[in-house]
Amino acid sequence: VQLQASGGGLVQTGGSRLLSCTVFGRDFSDHFMAWFRQVQGKEREFVAGISWEATATWYSSTAEGRFTVSRDNARDTVYLQMTSVTTEDTAIYSCASPEESYVAGDFRRPGAYYYWGQGTQVTVSS
Repeated sequence: VQLQASGGGLVQTGGSRLLSCTVFGRDFSDHFMAWFRQVQGKEREFVAGISWEATATWYSSTAEGRFTVSRDNARDTVYLQMTSVTTEDTAIYSCASPEESYVAGDFRRPGAYYYWGQGTQVTVSS
């Protein structure tokens, strides 16, 4: 199983960025997906999660109202649309998927996920 994230880059404060994560090697449509981010020297932080049929989404308090998680099961891809970004959003963003179709326990914990993408760097300039 491989998760391939893309879409990172340099964006100005107040701008937008679309991140993508494509999953290879498993039945994507049966699995919960999540986005995390990490700043060097800090712990990995939950950003957003989406159920396998996209009927439910969850966001961190910092992402709520600015970021949107979605998925296209026909393309085996999950997205994170970032808007109104600030310098505080600068981080490496990674997609994650649990070993089972659901997340056992708290889906905000990195330890609840088995498969991880390589991460894509988003840098917000002031």
